[in-house]
Amino acid sequence: MYISEIRTKLLNELASFIKDAITIPGITRIALIGSLCTKKSNPKDIDVLINIEDSADLAPLAKITRQLNGRVQQFNHNAEVFLADPNGKYLGRICFWKDCRPGIRASCDARNCGARKFLHDDLKTVILKKDLILNPPIELWPRTKTRVEIPVDVKNIIIEPSNY
Repeated sequence: MYISEIRTKLLNELASFIKDAITIPGITRIALIGSLCTKKSNPKDIDVLINIEDSADLAPLAKITRQLNGRVQQFNHNAEVFLADPNGKYLGRICFWKDCRPGIRASCDARNCGARKFLHDDLKTVILKKDLILNPPIELWPRTKTRVEIPVDVKNIIIEPSNY
C-alpha cells in the first residue's frame, strides 16, 4: 500500500486528538469511521465516532475538535466528530462554533440549538446508521477492536504506539 503524506498528517493529528479526548470525563468510546479506515490514498477528512454519557460536558470536546480542525484545515482537509450515547443512539455532531448558544448564528441548522451546548443535532442533514454506531470499523479506545483490515499506517501511527 502506498502511504500518502496526507494520510500520515491526518493520522498524526488524530493521535494527538485521541490523547486529549480520553482525558475528558464522560467519553466512553472513541472509534474511527470513514475513509481513514480504508486504503484510500487521499482521504478528504478524519471521521471520528465518540460515545458520550448523558452528563458529559461537551465544551472541552468541542474545543479540541476545533483545534483539530484548525490543524487539518492548514492542508485543506477537515475533521468530523460524530456523537452517540452509550446505547448507540446517534445524537449529532460536535458544534464547530466557539460561541454555541441559541440565536447567535442564523445559519445554525441544529434542531435544538443550544439545548445542549456544543451538540449540533442536525439530524435532517446527517444520521449515522445504528449498525455503524454499534459496530464501527475500528474502535480505538478504551480498547482496540477491528472489523476491517487495518491499513498499515493506521496500525503504525494509531494502534501500535497507543499510550491510551
